[in-house]
Amino acid sequence: MKIVFVGAGSMAEAMIKGMKNSSEFKHTDIWVTNKHDHARLDKLSEHYGVKSTYNFSELFDAADLIILAVKPKDAKEALSSVKPFYNRQLLISVLAGLSISFIEQILGHGAIARAMPNTSAMIGESATGLSFNSQLSDSQKAVARSIFSSIGSVTYVEESRLDLVTGLSGSGPAYIYYVVEAMEKAAAELGEDAMPFIIQTLKGAAHMLETSNQSPENLRKAITSEGGTTEAGIAELDCRQVKDAFAACIKEATVHSERLRRQFEQTHSS
Repeated sequence: MKIVFVGAGSMAEAMIKGMKNSSEFKHTDIWVTNKHDHARLDKLSEHYGVKSTYNFSELFDAADLIILAVKPKDAKEALSSVKPFYNRQLLISVLAGLSISFIEQILGHGAIARAMPNTSAMIGESATGLSFNSQLSDSQKAVARSIFSSIGSVTYVEESRLDLVTGLSGSGPAYIYYVVEAMEKAAAELGEDAMPFIIQTLKGAAHMLETSNQSPENLRKAITSEGGTTEAGIAELDCRQVKDAFAACIKEATVHSERLRRQFEQTHSS
């Protein structure tokens, strides 16, 4: 199988790294290109043994899969460059701003998928939402799933829900880091080196959520003794409407993802 990456940024690197570490892609021929950063391509070639070129005839010759991983502002130019060489093979976009219908407008109908991974892909812990159009075969769907399974977990969602995936898990790591910033600041004011405690607390809580088969509410209540310290802390969070704030945060990120997508497609429609 020959896989071509159009774009060579951090997400492309995370995916290349994941595939190189997966036995399923042991014999895959991976090629990569970008707009003009030769040094970046040289680095990826050196670290992962991928091939690179700016000769599109060579790049797309006999390609089985194309992965679009450019910056949103370069998306239409990249798709226009791909178009002369596109033969309805599987194309996967990892860009938040491009709908499948927009890609089809430029390339014509073919096997097209959209994926929304997050930055934890860099350590193999992404939570990826994956959508397909009706043109993918079962084997192509399996390949797409395998690629994103190599960088974390992958879940199929309807394309109409990808904006929510963007607002929830695409941006989600930043929300967690924001909470950690707040915890670290509070502890620093008490004169404590908090980070080792915070990291292990997050790891332990995540593992409990993954393995206990209990709801977050039940796990929280199990810790919250009447009259205890946890109850006092939770009461303060409730007083400041932190749950409502997080709900509003995710809703606004979701709406903004949809807003940006519509603006992009209106601006770049032919």
